Amino acid sequence: MKAIVFGGSKGIGKAIRLRLEEVCDKVVFTSTKEVDTSQLDTVKSFIKQHPSCDVLVLNTGGPPPMQFADITEEIWLKYFNQLFLSFILILQNIKVNPGGYVFLMSSHVIKEPETKLIISNSLRLGISSVFKTLSKLSMPDCISYINIAPGPTKTDRLARLLESSGKNMETFAAGLPTKRVGDPDDIAKFIKLIVESKITSLNGVTINFDMGLAHYVF
Repeated sequence: MKAIVFGGSKGIGKAIRLRLEEVCDKVVFTSTKEVDTSQLDTVKSFIKQHPSCDVLVLNTGGPPPMQFADITEEIWLKYFNQLFLSFILILQNIKVNPGGYVFLMSSHVIKEPETKLIISNSLRLGISSVFKTLSKLSMPDCISYINIAPGPTKTDRLARLLESSGKNMETFAAGLPTKRVGDPDDIAKFIKLIVESKITSLNGVTINFDMGLAHYVF
C-alpha cells in the first residue's frame, strides 16, 4: 500500500505521515521546499513522478490573518493556487486505486468563518465543495473521501497566528471549551485507524477536530 502525504514534513502533516508509515508499505511525503502548492510547476512535476497511490493526503499551510481590504490581487492568486487549484490538479491527475482513501486537511472555518481568515474561509470551502462532489463520483470504485477540519491545533502555524495577535499558547488554550489545544497526533491516529481497519462506511463526511468550538448541530 502506497500513501502520499503533501506537507508531511511538519505539523499535522508530519504526524499523519509517521502514523501511516506504521501501516503502509511506502509513504511519500513532500515539504514546502520540494513542493510548494502555490507554485503549480512544482506540483505538476511531483504528479509526473507519482501518478498513483492508495492513500492520498491533501495538506498545505494557510494564509496569515488579514483584513479584507488589505488583500491584494497577487495575494488572492497565490492562495488560490495553494489552497484550491493545486489540489484540483492533484485530484485530477493522481489516480487513487480502487478501495483507497483521500483525506483533505481543511479547517473548521469552512463551517464557522473567522473574519480575519477570509482567504482561508473562502478557498477551503471551495475545495471542500469539490471534494464532496468527488465523493459521490467515486462510489463505484469504493474510494473514500474524508474531509478533516482541524480547529486550534498545536502547530507552528497556530503559534504564528497567536503571536501576530499578541497572545500566547497557554492563555489561548485556557479560553477554549476544552481548555487545551488539539494534538496533531489525534488526527493522525484517526486517519491510521481508518486506513488500517479498512473502514469503508465513511465517505463525503467532514470530521471536526475543533476543540468544542462549534455551535452548529450539523
